[in-house]
Amino acid sequence: MTQQLQKWETVPLMVPGTSLDSYVQAVSAVPILTVEDEQALARRWFDDEDVEAARGLVLAHLRFVVHIARSYTGYGLPLADLIQEGNVGLMKAVKRFDPNVGVRLVSFAVHWIKAEIHEYVIRNWRVVRVATTKAQRKLFFNLRGSKKRLAQLTLEERERVAEDLGVRVQDVQEMEKRLGSYDASFDGPMNDDEDSVFMSPAQYLESQTLDPAEIVVNEDTSDRYASSLSTALMELDDRSRDIVERRWLADQKSTLQELADQYGVSAERIRQIERAAMKKMQTAISA
Repeated sequence: MTQQLQKWETVPLMVPGTSLDSYVQAVSAVPILTVEDEQALARRWFDDEDVEAARGLVLAHLRFVVHIARSYTGYGLPLADLIQEGNVGLMKAVKRFDPNVGVRLVSFAVHWIKAEIHEYVIRNWRVVRVATTKAQRKLFFNLRGSKKRLAQLTLEERERVAEDLGVRVQDVQEMEKRLGSYDASFDGPMNDDEDSVFMSPAQYLESQTLDPAEIVVNEDTSDRYASSLSTALMELDDRSRDIVERRWLADQKSTLQELADQYGVSAERIRQIERAAMKKMQTAISA
């Protein structure tokens, strides 16, 4: 083991806690691994699952996580949290790193570090998630950098952004609207100033007509009526049931004459069958 490897084995575990500056200084003091030392540690982990070797790989690359995390501070999220998420990505990268491929760990880990940070930003940047699909995620992290000014993009600029990112112009326009939105508290503090234009949604979205108990009762009653109607229909003969359904339940209701022509009887006879069927159904429902 080289002298450089012996140095990191004495480094204590570190997390970006209350003193972020101390953490950054500590990870910056961890020696950068040479190609030979990195390969030695990677093989110990890959071949023998040596946890201490994996720890050494992680510690030596924490400085790179800090560097990547700093580029995401523009989203208004705590740098310490961004670093923590990036560290998770680094550990996932170390777990999957294959020293036989012939690339440096930092090149392999960048993808995993950014993926974890991306997921954290998407989850926490807004109460309502602004990006769920792959195209929306791509737009979310690239649109801000593509805009040259704070005003809305012109149609030409939207088309250029859409072409550069391989998405539709409509997707660019929708994401631009989402980025320009903001979270508002539903139940904000009451404002005694009558001249103030601010009102929390709870002050004007309340509806006295929507009593939850009444809604449940109405839905239950509606379900029971529907069930009773279905049962009553099943007690009718096929012709009577068809006449009732086509006269009362179909989207395009049939006339008495249309049904009379189909069944080869008079319109008055159809009316008599309909009246008898309705009376029989009313009795069944009331029972």
